Amino acid sequence: MMQNFCPTPGGLRPPGVQPPTHSFLLGRNEKGQLGHGDTKRVEAPKLIEVLGNEAIVLAACGRNHTLALTENGSVFAFGENKMGQLGLGNQTDAVPSPTQIMYNGQPITKMACGAEFSMIMDCKGNLYSFGCPEYGQLGHNSDGKFIARAQRIEYDCELVPRRVAIFIEKTKDGQILPVPNVVVRDVACGANHTLVLDSQKRVFSWGFGGYGRLGHAEQKDEMVPRLVKLFDFPGRGAAQIYAGYTCSFAVSETGGLFFWGATNTSRESTMYPKAVQDLCGWKIRSLACGKSSIIVAADESTISWGPSPTFGELGYGDHKPKSSTAAQEVKTLDGIYTEQVSRDPNTCTLGCFQPMGGCHP
Repeated sequence: MMQNFCPTPGGLRPPGVQPPTHSFLLGRNEKGQLGHGDTKRVEAPKLIEVLGNEAIVLAACGRNHTLALTENGSVFAFGENKMGQLGLGNQTDAVPSPTQIMYNGQPITKMACGAEFSMIMDCKGNLYSFGCPEYGQLGHNSDGKFIARAQRIEYDCELVPRRVAIFIEKTKDGQILPVPNVVVRDVACGANHTLVLDSQKRVFSWGFGGYGRLGHAEQKDEMVPRLVKLFDFPGRGAAQIYAGYTCSFAVSETGGLFFWGATNTSRESTMYPKAVQDLCGWKIRSLACGKSSIIVAADESTISWGPSPTFGELGYGDHKPKSSTAAQEVKTLDGIYTEQVSRDPNTCTLGCFQPMGGCHP
């Protein structure tokens, strides 16, 4: 878990407000993903001393690795690196101290991490990927698979950021057409899939296609970014994107929440984007999804749901049901304005929240 005091998205600050200078991490640390220079578990927030003089405005976490974005657009990486997911030009078991990635392009403004891969986006809307290519999630038209000694399958990982150059759409008759002039505005990663939102409010998805998480009405893996058709119509574009472990979400430009994939892999999957009727009419500000449960900041409320097994991350309180298949308001947060939510598989974090009536949008 990473905590900044107190970042502003994109590094923008009101006049006279000083930039954040301290970043704290806590939790599991087997691969040095907390950035403290060791692999000791940390039970309380601890300052990342190496980044003490950096203004960190954004962080992204994979299964065992972390990226931290500075106000000037530089990226530091730490944690597991056996698949090159830190972008340092090598493959090593662990890098326990923050190290700047091997990249010298335009300033970075957005980042996202999958289980063992990473995505960064520059200020011009170019997307770069590095790490494990197993299901095509890096977007370079390959899964990187090859047969090594003793018939063992290995992967040709991307060890430094490589630009994602091809975006496509597929017609009903199976034709593959290039989509030119894609300017990326946002990126989100699940365990083994990636979503992007472009400047024309279109959504592209690629990587592991299992459980319909790509939204193309089939379970085929996609090796390059493929257009999600539903959002490619006038007035039906997307405004926000989010990725869960095996699912995806988008908020349309009219405010509707759409879901595809699966939050419970033992049940039926949703193969293409469908509206989430329980949240019709809510103005969604932030959403996060772990392996099976979802939490949403919308209007003046915090809303969550998720099938069993859950472990209290829905926030319903002691002596209350721990799971819910329908969206419910988190009554334990009544009177609290939740600005942002984030998740890992079994915990939930709320960010920049304040009592109602305070200064919020």
